[in-house]
Amino acid sequence: MALIRMSVREDLGHASYGTVQGDKTAELAIPQELTSTARIVARKPGIISGTYLLAPILREYQVGMALTIHTPDGTLLKPGDTVATIAGGTRTILSAERVMLNFLGHLSGIATLTRRYVDTVAGTRAQICDTRKTTPAYRNLDKYAVLCGGGTNHRLGLHDGVMLKDNHLAALRDRLGHDLTIAQLTTHIRKALDANITLWLEVDTLAQLRDELHGGGANIILLDNFTPAQTRDAVTLRNSLAPQKLLESSGGITLDNIRAFAEAGVDRISIGALTHSAPVLDLSLELA
Repeated sequence: MALIRMSVREDLGHASYGTVQGDKTAELAIPQELTSTARIVARKPGIISGTYLLAPILREYQVGMALTIHTPDGTLLKPGDTVATIAGGTRTILSAERVMLNFLGHLSGIATLTRRYVDTVAGTRAQICDTRKTTPAYRNLDKYAVLCGGGTNHRLGLHDGVMLKDNHLAALRDRLGHDLTIAQLTTHIRKALDANITLWLEVDTLAQLRDELHGGGANIILLDNFTPAQTRDAVTLRNSLAPQKLLESSGGITLDNIRAFAEAGVDRISIGALTHSAPVLDLSLELA
């Protein structure tokens, strides 16, 4: 995996042509023939994610390390739980420690925060969704962690879904005519798409929503920065005019107020903080 190899090389250092420089501390302090067993242990409660990365990380350092995963991804950890056991060269274990913990802590933090949001809306119809606000090059990993926490993936990128926002609508009107309604614009786009491609429309007023509900082509309507009261009105409109369309809340939503949005009756709630603001889960590596 290219991301793992890059992470290992930035830690060990590499000169021109990819020559690895190495772990100077381990080389000076630890005999090459020394072997150990180590445990990766949870210090705080949370949802583990990313254990499948441990084997390829270790292979970047040394072939033949013995690895046992004790807690599959998605497991709820309590402090003191053993996530994995590693046996092999002591130098390798300690050299790989930080890269392993960085990946696990980052992804488990996302999974843990996602689970908090999922638990907060339990009993409602609302799905907790991620966004494209991910760490560069970590998109697939971050979204995998959301799944481990019980969330739902939004579109993976610009390639697998269409989302029309204000600027897109303005550009369409410049090309097709300024008298066209939102519903006419989304219908035009819908006709150009394969049936399996989801079309989102972002609206920021009830008037825009009402326009789309009169025959528009969007599958999902994103309610941008609506209040809970406005969201309830939006759900009432949707239920009366186009009950087949899904409503998604987004913007200004936190753990403190998400329940109000969920109870308003939306189908989905997308939260950028899942992937851009999740605290790292505290894990440690302990030699036996």
